[in-house]
Amino acid sequence: LILNVDSDTTIAPDVVSKLAHKMRDPAVGAAMGQMKASNRGDTWLTRLIDMEYWLACNEERAAQARFGAVMCCCGPCAMYRRSAMLSLLDQYETQLYRGKPSDFGEDRHLTILMLSAGFRTEYVPSAIAATVVPDTMGVYLRQQLRWARSTFRDTLLALPLLPGLDRYLTLDVIGQNGGLLLLALSVLTGIGQFALTATVPWWTILVIGSMTLVRCSVVAYR
Repeated sequence: LILNVDSDTTIAPDVVSKLAHKMRDPAVGAAMGQMKASNRGDTWLTRLIDMEYWLACNEERAAQARFGAVMCCCGPCAMYRRSAMLSLLDQYETQLYRGKPSDFGEDRHLTILMLSAGFRTEYVPSAIAATVVPDTMGVYLRQQLRWARSTFRDTLLALPLLPGLDRYLTLDVIGQNGGLLLLALSVLTGIGQFALTATVPWWTILVIGSMTLVRCSVVAYR
């Protein structure tokens, strides 16, 4: 087994044993732990990112794991089956983005390769890893841009897999990617309305705010 841990991440003492226990099933090619922000208390932004991590792990990844297809085993703390990784190494090391060698999103890319090879990918919520998150908006936005490019690129790579997976995964992929595009379109439309008519787009604000509250209500409570 190969354990990947980012240099700014601290893992709990039992992470290795819990991930290794999940990997006892030979059908599992990769497993990830639960991400938390080690600097959660620094700023309002780090607190929000910690909430975002909880949502991504305990709603998104947990749901995907019900079908054995976590779509991204996050880089800060993930374990891989060595024999599977060696068989995928050539594809992994030669990944391209727009015809050029890619140096971002390697965790999602490797996860999709594992699924393409027929392995299951899993989530272990009790394997806790604390990682340093951005504490300024500029650094956060640059990080999110890298992640967004990785998400869209590797979603295209994952499309041929969807017919062989549970239909929930197809709905999940559409929601993750389509939702972001619709949100961007809504924001731009609202800005355009304000610029052209000098009226505040209250309905746009209300709908986006309501969707945000619904999506984050459970994680905010927890």
